[in-house]
Amino acid sequence: MKPAPFAYHRPETIEEAVALLAELGDDAKVLAGGQSLIAMLALRLAVFDHLIDIGRIPDLRGIERREGDLWVGAGTTDADVERSSLVADAVPLLAKVTPFVGHFQIRNRGTLGGSIAHADPAAEYPAVALTLDATMHVASRQRERTIAAGDFFDGVWTTTMKDDELLIGVTFPEWGGRSGFGVEEVARRHGDFAITGATVGIELDNEDRIRRCSIGLLGMGSRPERALRAEREMHGRPADEIDTTELGQLAIAGLDSVPGDLHGSVDYRRRVGAVVVARAWTGAIKEARRA
Repeated sequence: MKPAPFAYHRPETIEEAVALLAELGDDAKVLAGGQSLIAMLALRLAVFDHLIDIGRIPDLRGIERREGDLWVGAGTTDADVERSSLVADAVPLLAKVTPFVGHFQIRNRGTLGGSIAHADPAAEYPAVALTLDATMHVASRQRERTIAAGDFFDGVWTTTMKDDELLIGVTFPEWGGRSGFGVEEVARRHGDFAITGATVGIELDNEDRIRRCSIGLLGMGSRPERALRAEREMHGRPADEIDTTELGQLAIAGLDSVPGDLHGSVDYRRRVGAVVVARAWTGAIKEARRA
């Protein structure tokens, strides 16, 4: 199949882009790297009268530290994130997860902001944003505002951004101290969307107790999920006393909308999801002890 006809717009500034969004409303769709949208258009899973290509707006690209956080422009490619020593130093979880995002050809075109705004519950960057309590920066013609990651993802392919708003950047908090991170996922092939997966961050105190932890889940609901109950129960406990098998089961137990499809039944996702949580937790603990 081929996409339905549409008008193509290529603004060169953020101001031009948000002006188009204000004018065209929900008849328009933003095109970033196009790695998800182009396929959906070709299959006519999505039809829009207007496409606004933001790929040549220089102010949407870049990686820099800002007041203790790492700022990543929404138009920054996955490949630039993957190659950045600043990302690896400041937000190791973001660096660890990027090689799981598609294949290297996709990472050359896909963008961090495009993935997050697309809000696929099986995608890696939305899960990392939720796990690390990232902040989304969005702009309209009237104003700029911020949205916490926990308030950003609304459902499958939907966010709480308004029709006239554009995601312009994301800030990720830097974890200090004895911190470690783990990523595990299961997919049919490396680079495919995850059937299930987990992103884990842990900070230990000087006595090897859990000072802080965060557990994100991929492919386990209509949006990225946090295993909040498991996080609360692990807080303050000695790392050596935690049974990772029980932890994995606890992380999955509170989910009530686990999907099932031809790639994996609900039961399969629950069983395998518990295992990937346990493995990601183990990797994060090992890294935190080396910090």
